[in-house]
Amino acid sequence: MTTEQVEQVRRFNRTVAERVGVLHDRYLGGSRPYGQARLLWQIGDEGIHDIRGVRARLGLDSGYMSRLLRALERDGLVVVEPHPHDRRVRTVRLTEAGRKERALLDDRSDALAASLLDPLDARQRDRLTSAMAEVERLLTASVVSLEELDPDHPDAARCLRSYSAELQELFEGGFDPAHSLLPDPGELRAPRGLFLVARLHDEPVGCAGLKLPSGAPAEIKRLWVCPGARGLGLARRLLSELEERAARHGSDLVRLDTNKALETATRLYRDSGYTEVPAFNDEPYAHHWFEKRLTPGTP
Repeated sequence: MTTEQVEQVRRFNRTVAERVGVLHDRYLGGSRPYGQARLLWQIGDEGIHDIRGVRARLGLDSGYMSRLLRALERDGLVVVEPHPHDRRVRTVRLTEAGRKERALLDDRSDALAASLLDPLDARQRDRLTSAMAEVERLLTASVVSLEELDPDHPDAARCLRSYSAELQELFEGGFDPAHSLLPDPGELRAPRGLFLVARLHDEPVGCAGLKLPSGAPAEIKRLWVCPGARGLGLARRLLSELEERAARHGSDLVRLDTNKALETATRLYRDSGYTEVPAFNDEPYAHHWFEKRLTPGTP
């Protein structure tokens, strides 16, 4: 990144903070600062929520989260209590007063949004909202983390189940991982391989594995991104990360195979520098085979 890019981000942050009113101690003319208002909105007006999940979604440390909750509890807006089925888990829900204040917060937030758009003509409004959508997408992509996990880790297993379920719907004749050339995801465990899980707000949203056979090219397996996280460039990021790790491992060639139903994946591989080659295995679910030569500094 460049110094100019960093400065542009800082200018943008300052402008947004000033324009949406987060610098005031009473957000949107209400009775509480932005942090409390944002938490109130995040809790929502229906059901109970695991506090850990809410905290992860907002990226708050536990101490600050506790202080915000105590303030909302003191004002009678939320109830914090143990989960009915697991008393080790704390939950939070809005009271009737909390739901009313959240509704008021929604109304004032709508008015603020309208005040941002009102001075602009129709073309400028389209430009601003399109730019905001792009910024939102990129900022969301920037908070996705990648972690190497054992394939038996609950988050890894959850991704692999979702991967198999989606392919079962997409492939002609369905998909059974037991009939593939990777019936056991344990082959993606060190030292024979590795398995990456992508997380967004502490939720697993994607995965990818790398086989590292001795004396043979590295092979990418089980690359998947959940539908809700698509459009963030995550598949490309996972692919790039696996290439880099393969190169660090000493591989100068990486391979993968794919099914004809996965057209978006096939385009990604071609766009990422992969060349289609003759079949290098007898994977029953594959229709296309690709490889890419890795050079120092890949990707």
